[in-house]
Amino acid sequence: MKTEPRPSLETVLDLMLDAVCVVDANGHFVYVSAACESIFGYTQEEMIGRQMMELVAPEDRERTLLAAQQVMSGQPSLHFENRYIRRDGTRVDIMWSARWSEGDQLRIGVARDVTGRKRSESLQETVYAISEAAHNTADLTSLFEQVHQITGRLIPAPGCFVALKDADQGRPTFPYCRTGGDPAQLPLEPAAILCAEVTRTGRALLLTANSEGACDNLKALTATNSFCWLAAPLATGQGCIGALLLYDTAETATYCEQDIDLLQFIANQVATAIERKQLQARLERMAQYDELTGLPNRAFLFDRLKTALARARRNDERLAVLYLDLNGFKQVNDGYGHSVGDLLLQAFAQRLTQHIRETDTVARMGGDEFVMLLEGSPTAADTAVVVTHILAAMQAPIDLAGLALAIQPSIGVAYFPEHGTDEASLLRRADEAMYQAKSECARQHDSSPLTVDTLLDKDQR
Repeated sequence: MKTEPRPSLETVLDLMLDAVCVVDANGHFVYVSAACESIFGYTQEEMIGRQMMELVAPEDRERTLLAAQQVMSGQPSLHFENRYIRRDGTRVDIMWSARWSEGDQLRIGVARDVTGRKRSESLQETVYAISEAAHNTADLTSLFEQVHQITGRLIPAPGCFVALKDADQGRPTFPYCRTGGDPAQLPLEPAAILCAEVTRTGRALLLTANSEGACDNLKALTATNSFCWLAAPLATGQGCIGALLLYDTAETATYCEQDIDLLQFIANQVATAIERKQLQARLERMAQYDELTGLPNRAFLFDRLKTALARARRNDERLAVLYLDLNGFKQVNDGYGHSVGDLLLQAFAQRLTQHIRETDTVARMGGDEFVMLLEGSPTAADTAVVVTHILAAMQAPIDLAGLALAIQPSIGVAYFPEHGTDEASLLRRADEAMYQAKSECARQHDSSPLTVDTLLDKDQR
């Protein structure tokens, strides 16, 4: 009976979809199976004799060396994963099983290409990670720091820029810039040019000294070979709001065409996170600030007053609450309309903020009523100085829509702890004092009732 010749071991290995690699004690390939070409992009002849670590992605070399040392010490490795740089510059994710042959002084490994699986897993993890960062971080700067770390897990990101369009300045602002180098040497001008380009076209790009077909505004950047950029627009339903940019020096950069789509995917998630963060900030501000004047509102004041009272009790300090009301505000609203009344409130708020310290608070309670909270144990003399300054500031007519209105506030003062020990009692006492001041003002005008005409500056009457 005739027997068929048995295939050689090398033939069998070459038929395998996974690659078989044999590396000597110095880390050089001494044998690779045929599948290595489809996985790594190099022919068998090109890989034999080459140092294995040359092909490992730079960011994975340290832990790959450690894993190799463990294998050579007699610990078989199962399912170790790292990244390699293919001949065409793209990255490939490899899962290794390896063991050491002490007698032959060789490391034998089987490599499986898991790039597709890793990519799907990484993209899903990125969506979750950015969404979680948008939810948990306190502000946009913290969000961008998290985004930089998340991006670095997928694409080398020694330099990361977030550029946001600024309509007023005509060029982008950079709320986040990190390169790991000298902050004074940040390449902001190239980043601004790239931001303008990707927001104009709505397309991500890879830019190196070898880039072809660069448009005019990028040609100056391609004249140098010292850089490598990846840039993607931050696209939202309202249009492009900026760009996410990665930067590395040409000596170490390994960006490739496949990274363009990857960065765009990340940028899409980041744009959504920015929108969410900005909306959250607007809602929080609306909950705490008066939309018309920009001052803290009633709710914010009560929270600040509660905190100030707790601090005053703990430190045995005094604080003052001033309640202010504009005399003749109703006559302005009735005589000139609510639009002029709103302008008056805004002007009054602006003048008030010029007479407070950083530790003090001025808030709008509603209508034409405002409250000032003075901390730091103000004396009656200190408070009198503040009141005098406010009244003096309001002596100058307020120019509103062609009108010059001379208007004064009535001011009532209450002190902690003399006039109250909680928020409600202090505000009530200050409010009562304010109405007393307003009544006194009304009595002084009994002979000439307060009208729109009397509120006009004397030169306009």
